[in-house]
Amino acid sequence: MKLSQYTYPFSPDMLAMYPTDNRDDSRLMVVRRKTGEIEHRDFKDILEYFNADDVFIFNDTKVFPARLYGNKEKTGAEIEVFLLRELNRDLRLWDVLVDPARKIRIGNKLYFGEDDMLVAEVIDNTTSRGRTLRFLFDGTYDEFKATLYRMGETPLPKWVREKVEDLDAERYQTIYAKHEGAVAAPTAGLHFSKHLMKRMEIKGVQQAFITLHVGLGNFRTVDVEDLTKHKMDSERMIISPETTEMVNEIKRNGGRVTAIGTTVMRAIESSVTTGGMIKPYDGWTNKFIFYPYEFSVADSLVSNFHLPYSPHLMMVAAFGGFDLVMKAYKVAKQEKYRFGTYGDAMLIL
Repeated sequence: MKLSQYTYPFSPDMLAMYPTDNRDDSRLMVVRRKTGEIEHRDFKDILEYFNADDVFIFNDTKVFPARLYGNKEKTGAEIEVFLLRELNRDLRLWDVLVDPARKIRIGNKLYFGEDDMLVAEVIDNTTSRGRTLRFLFDGTYDEFKATLYRMGETPLPKWVREKVEDLDAERYQTIYAKHEGAVAAPTAGLHFSKHLMKRMEIKGVQQAFITLHVGLGNFRTVDVEDLTKHKMDSERMIISPETTEMVNEIKRNGGRVTAIGTTVMRAIESSVTTGGMIKPYDGWTNKFIFYPYEFSVADSLVSNFHLPYSPHLMMVAAFGGFDLVMKAYKVAKQEKYRFGTYGDAMLIL
């Protein structure tokens, strides 16, 4: 498979600018791999396709306010800093993206907030866009982190409408978000409401949780035609012994495993045994999944509708079958499904 095959007639008006009024009000396209059948449902109907003692695996990462706006010393030029990951807690070192990157050099100081409340110094150029910043802050670590997060904004995708901060702080998180560390939300999980989760409990569909801190690299388009040459950025992930035991026991008993999103699929496929079971994991993954690929753990996948040339689309096509998924995307456009972060969902069985 080549990069040029992972496209479809896309236009910006296909992107959802707002979330639905209720999380589970979004639409759900159901795609059956065995028959090629495509159904159109509401997301709240998803439990009709599952039984007691099946299991949904969720990603409980939590998005932090990763986007900062500030000014460069001397010139006062406006800059945007996107926090990617904390490198050293004690030294206040962060791996970041800076825009515009061409104007930022090692040794430059960057100022944030009224009265320059926060100051950072550029100490390394890691890539053409990436930088390492040392934040200069005299208070405690907790005071520094509180200041940093208070000044940051929810890192919504650029296409989403004018920010409504209170709304975004809630709706750009899953209701089960727990472990802080992601710069982007695991979007398939945004469709799950408290009511839907309660209905899952009543029906007996089990809930398991992994943590994969979604990084910005997960949302960059691939730019090499030969997909074997694309390198994914590493992302931190944790699969607990409790989740491992639950999922493996359900598999042994004949229950079905559903990955809620491509981040969950990447995590469980990064920690799998030769027998198709998962094992505990605490580390990093840069796994890149594209067709053809033999999946070991999940029987079904829930995912949003993704942009052309994205790693998400490539993984979904690998799981659902390239031809069937590309056909489903064509149907989705015809039926006016909403694409992107706040868009509708697809269930592949």
